[in-house]
Amino acid sequence: MIRLLRLFIFIVFVHAISCTPVFQKPIDRKRVVERHNIISDKLDVKSPAQVGNGEFSFSVDITGLQTYVPFNTMSHWGWHSDPLPKEIKVENFKGQMVNTYGRMVRYPLVNNENEEQRFLSHWLAGNPHRINLGRIAFSLKKDDGNLASSKDLQNCRQEVNLWTGIISSYFEIEGIPVNVKTACHPARDLIAVSVESELIENGGLSVTLEFPYASANNSRGGDYIGIWDQPSSHQTQVSRNANRVDFFRTLDDDKYYVSLKWFTKSHFENDDNNPHKFELIPTNKKILQFVCEFSSTEITEDLLSVEECLEASKRGWAEYWNTGAAIDLSESTDPRWMELERRIVLSQYLMKVNEAGSLPPQESGLVNNGWYGRFHFEMIWWHGVHWALWDRWEQWDKSLQIYNRFLKTAKERAKNEGFKGARWPKCTAYNNSEWPHPCHAFLIWQQPHPLYFAELDYRLHPDKHTLEKWKDIVFNTADFLVSVAHYDSIKQQYVLGPPLIPVSENVEYWETLNPTFELSYWRFGLKVAKDWYQRCGLESPDIMEDVLQKLAPLPVENDLYVLYEGVQNMWTKYNFEHPALIGTYGMLPGDGVDVEILENTYNKIRSVWKFEKTWGWDFPMLAMTAARLNRPEEAIDFLLHENFGFDQHGLAYSMIGPFPYFPANGGLLTAVAMMAGGWDGAENANAPGFPKNGKWKIKYEKFNIMP
Repeated sequence: MIRLLRLFIFIVFVHAISCTPVFQKPIDRKRVVERHNIISDKLDVKSPAQVGNGEFSFSVDITGLQTYVPFNTMSHWGWHSDPLPKEIKVENFKGQMVNTYGRMVRYPLVNNENEEQRFLSHWLAGNPHRINLGRIAFSLKKDDGNLASSKDLQNCRQEVNLWTGIISSYFEIEGIPVNVKTACHPARDLIAVSVESELIENGGLSVTLEFPYASANNSRGGDYIGIWDQPSSHQTQVSRNANRVDFFRTLDDDKYYVSLKWFTKSHFENDDNNPHKFELIPTNKKILQFVCEFSSTEITEDLLSVEECLEASKRGWAEYWNTGAAIDLSESTDPRWMELERRIVLSQYLMKVNEAGSLPPQESGLVNNGWYGRFHFEMIWWHGVHWALWDRWEQWDKSLQIYNRFLKTAKERAKNEGFKGARWPKCTAYNNSEWPHPCHAFLIWQQPHPLYFAELDYRLHPDKHTLEKWKDIVFNTADFLVSVAHYDSIKQQYVLGPPLIPVSENVEYWETLNPTFELSYWRFGLKVAKDWYQRCGLESPDIMEDVLQKLAPLPVENDLYVLYEGVQNMWTKYNFEHPALIGTYGMLPGDGVDVEILENTYNKIRSVWKFEKTWGWDFPMLAMTAARLNRPEEAIDFLLHENFGFDQHGLAYSMIGPFPYFPANGGLLTAVAMMAGGWDGAENANAPGFPKNGKWKIKYEKFNIMP
């Protein structure tokens, strides 16, 4: 009897640390994933299907290539900068001086004092910008020799097999079937394509490869990237060897490489009218197979075969799905379970394709460009926290190296502005260049993010290596949090701002004082920093404890938290954009929060907020707050809100903002992980954020607990 009791205690202990229900049968992960395979039967000019590996993505239309829609081929390494006039130097940019607690500080703001400053203000906004690496498309001809248009496609059917990462496309031209398989290698930026059709034998099918120029003027936003009508602005050098062609691409001072190899009899031809366009014409009867690899460095190794790439894709995706956490909602009786599970599965696929690379992702991933393809440091939280909670940290860890890479310049930025520690940018590119803009100069809620990530990493890997890996980042980040807090001798409090722009970005920087979310996040960050000093065997600075103890309280009016201290007409003028004041107890664990006041505020938001003017990640944020408040039915409602959509490919959108919007996908996965795996202090360890109304039966595995 005692031995059985000990066994039961051991099982319960294992359950407690793994967040997997006791005695649950393993989830059939393949079945869960494949029931959400994406099946399309018509051309979509906005939403592509994708293959990719996190560093590189190839987006396709209904034909399996980029035939009728010029979707993009993108990477985390492909960037371009417009050339500067010889007489203008980037380091000459001055920005503007702004009064900050009685001293003048130079911030990255648009400067119009002369032509050079105006030019640099504009140039720095758009450079560097992410590029489209090239377009691969079918050239399809009808029996009369004319090119087939998209209207000539018949009986289309495309399936994205999420378990294998292979897209199978079928269509007909004048009754002749065309079967296409498209895949991406999991470790090389290489796509493989296999085509079977009698159209090949009839001379009605070939493949074109074309390279565009890039410019900031074309890279601000929009679905399609690239300038195709400026052939003299860029160069493509070609080297042929049997069934392989290597391309050396030059766009001003930026370079990259592309290699094409085919495995069935084909002719390779240059386009007489365009030095950047090429055609692969198959001479085999019914089959065309080729691979195309893209790289920032010269491709000297042999290219893999189509079969090798297809098999690698199958293995890589099976490994991805079989590791980390999983959730199965299929035994639920709430009719919405299928849509919620679809969003969960497709978001996991899209995160792996777009966001498991060497840089933090831009908000539209590797689909298209928003904000010139730059990544937003405040959005890193929403792109990345789910990787820890889903126990897939290794997919995300390499992009977090950006904090080490940027530490030196972040310290220089803080020093130049008269602060201590490291000040992280708002919106930037691989080189940590500033984009002159008030939001970029005065937004601060991104500053504690590395403390949050360091804490997640340590919870997963509580060892000396993790401490050494993050120590300098943690201490320098905390130094800035302390330094930017200004002591108000009259109130005898440390205050934040002005100048400051809060999460919502819809107020004036010169009047924002003590925003609610930032005050709570400062408390969380400084507590984490204190723990790290202790873990490293060091004494935390006295000033850190002083700031933590004397930081201004979260502002309250009429028993409600408000956007910032002294805000006027909060609930009629500022009831749109991000309701981040509620994220203090949901996204964050509630430092400085009175839960009763927070719940009053949550109720007020539900009743008056303009959700049609709200961004995608706001809905998961509200769901997390609902979960902590023990209102799980409302958490589900927010994740399936009418203003929070996921299209057929799982690309998230809201009524405002860019499309697609991957912080929403990442936010959904974070909220679901929290609702299933729990959070520090959750009373019910068994999926505490899901309803207990008998309609939801949740099977889950391996979730990590959220702070």
